[in-house]
Amino acid sequence: MRRTIARAGVVVAALAVLGAAWAHGPTRQKVRESIEIDAPQAKVWAVISNFQDMSWLAGVTKTEGEKGNEIGATRRLTLGPGATVDEELYKYEPEMMSYSYRITAVDVKVLPVTNYSSTLTVSPAPDGKSKLEWNGAFYRGFPNNDPPPELSDEAAVKAVSGLYKAGPEALKKKIESGT
Repeated sequence: MRRTIARAGVVVAALAVLGAAWAHGPTRQKVRESIEIDAPQAKVWAVISNFQDMSWLAGVTKTEGEKGNEIGATRRLTLGPGATVDEELYKYEPEMMSYSYRITAVDVKVLPVTNYSSTLTVSPAPDGKSKLEWNGAFYRGFPNNDPPPELSDEAAVKAVSGLYKAGPEALKKKIESGT
């Protein structure tokens, strides 16, 4: 009888912990998009490899930064009047044609995310083409329970997915047209 009561107590305690975890707030969201570009890897990497130049990304009107491609390099993307995103490079692997960065400051009205990190990688694709993969992980723009719709998980995923589709599409057009 005592064992049964003790086991029941353990089960109740475990369920209470799980319930608290489920009600804890936002969960980390992930987005991964890729595109095939009709160009060799080296050509695609040449366009995206400079952390200080994000001119290939649709909507970016200006990029300013410091420290080139060194770990800890920073950049500020200007997206329009008053809209900026500050980012920091934390991994740079030119031999793998890949780099990773995190957002250090953004207005959630511009991009409804917090604690955002991202990786861009160029890899080979069939017939001499390249595959650009962009993946990121982040939390929604509202850190507590019951977010307003514009700062929800769905809004964050939609915004990042849109960026990860539109940016590479513009890059593909630029590279394949030779402009």
